[in-house]
Amino acid sequence: MVVLHEPAHEMRPRVVLDNPPQEQLRRLTLQMPNAKRTAYGSVDVFTSVDSRSSGSTYIVTETPEEYRGHQTMPRAEYEEITRLQEEYIAGRPMIVIDGYISNAKEVQTAARLVIERANANVAGMQKFLYFERADGDPQVTVIDTPNLAAPGYPNDRCIAVDLENGVTRVLNSDYFGESKKGGLRMWNKIVYDKGGLPMHAGCKVIPTAQGEKTIVVIGLSGTGKTTTTFRRQGDSKAVQDDFIALMRGGKVYGTENGCFAKTFSLSPEHEPEIYRAVTSPIAYLENVYLSEDGTPDFFNESFTQNGRAVFHLEALGRYEDANNIGPVNAIVILNRARSVVPALAKLSEQQAAAYFMLGETQGTSAGGKDEAGKSLRVPGTNPFFPLPNELQGNRFLELLRTHPIDVYLMNTGWIVDDSGPDSKKVTVEHSSACMRAIAEGGLEWFTDPDFGYQLPVRVPGIAPEDEDLLQPRERFEALGRLDDYRSWVERLKAERRACLESFPGLDGYIRAGV
Repeated sequence: MVVLHEPAHEMRPRVVLDNPPQEQLRRLTLQMPNAKRTAYGSVDVFTSVDSRSSGSTYIVTETPEEYRGHQTMPRAEYEEITRLQEEYIAGRPMIVIDGYISNAKEVQTAARLVIERANANVAGMQKFLYFERADGDPQVTVIDTPNLAAPGYPNDRCIAVDLENGVTRVLNSDYFGESKKGGLRMWNKIVYDKGGLPMHAGCKVIPTAQGEKTIVVIGLSGTGKTTTTFRRQGDSKAVQDDFIALMRGGKVYGTENGCFAKTFSLSPEHEPEIYRAVTSPIAYLENVYLSEDGTPDFFNESFTQNGRAVFHLEALGRYEDANNIGPVNAIVILNRARSVVPALAKLSEQQAAAYFMLGETQGTSAGGKDEAGKSLRVPGTNPFFPLPNELQGNRFLELLRTHPIDVYLMNTGWIVDDSGPDSKKVTVEHSSACMRAIAEGGLEWFTDPDFGYQLPVRVPGIAPEDEDLLQPRERFEALGRLDDYRSWVERLKAERRACLESFPGLDGYIRAGV
């Protein structure tokens, strides 16, 4: 009999499927009324919740001042959530999935998911992401009851995060990302307490004439993090898709044995390896539009743009284990921006910590309707860091000083506007050329007079007619819109300064970085 790892509460017996094989989970998933088999033999589940629910997420604490920037709830309130959930699942069919977050002993964390059998797809998806674990008690546990309402909370939904006991309770969300991030959020604190920095980031290795280069790609969901990580530059290999731990000396550790990929606009031309994995029969799809014959239509957004797919890393055909890679050589901060942000800029140490802390981007459907299309600033581009956010910026600066790491800002959006005749898109090909140049080095740089970072004179692989992507001022000037350019510059500078000043514990050196 499996019991939940929560010493503060007496456990009652449950009807439990204890770590069933993937074949059984697939059969149970296909029995779900909201599941369909695709033309490729995979399964697609259509959920009632299609994005994460940050407005319903709370840290359990009696000292809310220690969790600035986060919603909190007192422990007495959490005890009521616990009672409600425990009464609901007593005797109810449940599934338990055990595994590890990370396969690196330094940050490896025994994890457990407890989920209603009625939502077997969540169990199957999580089983792909965990590294295998045979026995022992978990350090972190996610207890997920997607069909239990939490009256009185936003949308009758509640995600209660008990960091002290390593338990997250999810009520009334059937979106897989909620339970997945539940475990990773708790792992964030574990890594931070070990002196590292958990990063919402992908990682890849790119072979060059100077040797293999390790590159970390950070960015909010939907900004191109997965695409940039998996897009090949020569014989490059993906290492990790979603979360890594950065430690002293530039050491990088991975977290997951699979990938939770955004599928909107997925194409075999731009992302061939992800496309093959997503269209393989072993994949789990979530909220991906299906044509009448069951073929996924990755460009149809009538249901949502936040369609997802989960698959094992082996489905990519080529990847590298994080245990086998060298220290990080470069960190790329993605900003899916419009206006005056260049396709590529090189940052000083001070600027790197500042732009990391700013976490700028244009919101996507991954954050729900409230974020899509809006300008956002999410420190570290990590909405799952459960501690005061200035700790991220301070730790980032601290780690940069333990190992030489080049840091870059890369725009995966547009310059000038994001629509209309004056807009110009930074394409996947442009970003790939920038990544190749970062790895190979040798670019000629000059100082941008407005923002102080370094801009490349040119980037191999970016055609002369597109070089204005590297120097937005030139495009504004060619369009006769220099006044608009100057307005954007002043606006961004003021907003950035105000943003950094809003974090009382942030190192003053970082605050002065913009």
